[in-house]
Amino acid sequence: MSLQQLAPNDLRLRIAPETLGFADTSGLADQPLPWIGQERAEQAARFGLQMDLPDYHLFVLGDVGSGRTTLMRQMMEAVAATRPVPPDLCYLHNFDAPEHPRALRMPAGQGRLLRQLMTRLSKTLQTDIPKRLAGADFKAEEERVVRAYKTQEEHAYAELSAFAEARHFGLMRDQGHMVFSLRNAQGALLTEAEALALPKEQRSEIDRAEEELRQAIGRFLENNRSMERVMNEGLAALRRQMIKPMLDHELQDMRSELRKQIKDSVKLGHYLDQVQHDVLENLELFQPMEDDEPTRLAALAEVLARLRVNLVVDNHGREGAPVVVEDNPVFRQLFGCIEYQAEEDVLSTDFSRIRAGSLLKAHGGFLMLHLRDLLSDEPVWEKLRRFLRSGRLQIEEPTTIFSPMATVSLEPEPVDADVKLVLIASVEDYYAVQEGDPEFARRFRCKVDFADSFAAEAATRQATAIFVAHTCRRLGLPHFSAAAVAALLEDAHREAEDQRRQSAIFAHTEVLLMEAAMLARQRGANLVDASDVAAARQARVHRHNAVEERLLDTLTDGDRLMSLQGHTVGQVNGLTVIDLGDHAFGFPVRVSARTHAGDKGLVNIEREVKLSGPIHDKGMLILHGHLASLFEHIAPLALNASVVFEQEYSGVEGDSASCAEFFALLSSLSDLPIDQAIAITGAINQHGEVLPVGGINEKIEGWFKACERAGLTGHQGVLIPARNRRHLMLDARVVVAVARGAFHIHTADTAAEGLALLTGADCGTREAGSYPPDSVLGRAEQTLLAYRRACQAMAQPKQT
Repeated sequence: MSLQQLAPNDLRLRIAPETLGFADTSGLADQPLPWIGQERAEQAARFGLQMDLPDYHLFVLGDVGSGRTTLMRQMMEAVAATRPVPPDLCYLHNFDAPEHPRALRMPAGQGRLLRQLMTRLSKTLQTDIPKRLAGADFKAEEERVVRAYKTQEEHAYAELSAFAEARHFGLMRDQGHMVFSLRNAQGALLTEAEALALPKEQRSEIDRAEEELRQAIGRFLENNRSMERVMNEGLAALRRQMIKPMLDHELQDMRSELRKQIKDSVKLGHYLDQVQHDVLENLELFQPMEDDEPTRLAALAEVLARLRVNLVVDNHGREGAPVVVEDNPVFRQLFGCIEYQAEEDVLSTDFSRIRAGSLLKAHGGFLMLHLRDLLSDEPVWEKLRRFLRSGRLQIEEPTTIFSPMATVSLEPEPVDADVKLVLIASVEDYYAVQEGDPEFARRFRCKVDFADSFAAEAATRQATAIFVAHTCRRLGLPHFSAAAVAALLEDAHREAEDQRRQSAIFAHTEVLLMEAAMLARQRGANLVDASDVAAARQARVHRHNAVEERLLDTLTDGDRLMSLQGHTVGQVNGLTVIDLGDHAFGFPVRVSARTHAGDKGLVNIEREVKLSGPIHDKGMLILHGHLASLFEHIAPLALNASVVFEQEYSGVEGDSASCAEFFALLSSLSDLPIDQAIAITGAINQHGEVLPVGGINEKIEGWFKACERAGLTGHQGVLIPARNRRHLMLDARVVVAVARGAFHIHTADTAAEGLALLTGADCGTREAGSYPPDSVLGRAEQTLLAYRRACQAMAQPKQT
């Protein structure tokens, strides 16, 4: 028999402060913060981050609060510091196709230098070109070209005037137009009436002469335009001849300052050549003009705007590769965007309004994202899938297609983005992506799995103390004594429900640390003690346990029927856990069973009314299998049995009450009463072994509080699976009560041992085809045989 009653030392782990090796945490703050209990995750993360190959991204799994984000970011920064600084990214005006801006990558810092040089060039052009074009040498040459044109134009006009006079027409210029009038033989102007009075033959001659003059004027104007065009080309060539040496010198200086070899050097050289050509083609805009000044200035501003450099990613002054943590991965933030400006009911933009997103900013380094954020935004998910497939990013602004205004859009040149993605996810979301989108999942070849608990040892306790020291220094809190750290460690064991393992959810430890430090400050202490940790934990419970207190009131007020002492047939006090999210607590529930003759078998009332979950239903079926195996020698069983959780209306899930249900059934069958002072928890398998259950500490404490409110009798206690023994981290009040003999904790390996404790009778072992008549199973066997006889009697035909 392995039925045992546990001693106080078995009920929780005690960590002696003197074994930790320090007096307080103030001397530990300078030690590096390790990955506490996450050796597997640390190795995987380091391997994945150092794998410098494409399509090898990281999937980081773990519970919230496990340190997955903080620790991964620290390692990303450490690995990034060993990598080279990635290049800058610029967008430039495309002189051939302005709607397709050019992308240019340059060594870190060279993008900023190019922007400064182009700005300087723009200022130089605005000052030096007008000066050179206003110089004496240029003016003399310009006058020579203009004078030659004027001379030719005047000679042609003189010939045209002679041609008009020969045909009795006077010719003159009026604001750029050619005006001619009819004259008589004496040279006087003829009025319209005088012209109409002329003979018909003479008027016909005048009409022919007028047509000849109009044709001559047309030829003159065409020749004049040709000469003017030649003059303008000559002036433009003269301006280019004057400015080109200066522009060559400026651009050559620029090329010299951009001396580093870059991948896109050919593209940069082609761009500078186009800049030179564009400036030389628009030199006339740099000359001051009195008329049409606003139009010229606008055109000049447009030319200078084409010389700007849009530095979208600036890595100037950076050491190592970038580490970007994107907490708001909306489309614009992640992939970049193109800004637009409304002008006369049209959304317009240009290359200078292109903005880089996190993917481009993280080029050459690491980008951390949270999977849940991506799953909630379908456009972002699809765009990211396309990026992972191609490795190239096209900046776009998808919202403009839904705009009610006309849009002048851009299609910037796509660029490569060499980014290692670190995706933070829960285990559930990870496997959902594995199944739902295998193409996406296969890009994340490195799985970094953060454990929720780890085996505790001296090294992990020392590491936890270092974590406490770092947190105190980071938040400006008083340091912790060794006793206070021991209290935090015990709380971590309690959270893990294991005396050998410690919880890895350090966010919970951090919250308790902050609350304890605040209480220490309030009492004016310079060091946090174990009493502060205990007080903080109790204060937290008090803030969250209003529901628990109200349920306990229903027991003391008699609203909920529960016998805390005495013996009753077919009735057992089971233990459940209620988890509210911010507070979990145990609460007793009465399990009752009724049996009688019939052929329906075992009926689970919760399952019949759909108030039970699949795990509970599975436990009931396992129970039924074990019950049938116990009495297989008298099968088939003529039994109707019902089991119910009394006064439970919110649903039941889990199999931890299957032992209690089994005991209630056998109590009803054997007619042996069960001790109501002992509450039961545990699952049963088909061989009658008692299996461990979760929430063991909350369940025990829930029953203890119920008994404490009613008054401890010294006989009350709980029966738990023996395999739950190492999971005990009970509250100090329970330990004290056990030490005083006011409360008891029993363990059992099998259901038979539990029956013996609860009924005071031997469970019984089948010998010679039946169980001993005084045993629990023997009495149940006799009841089942009686049920069979009753059913057989009911089935026989009545005799008349």
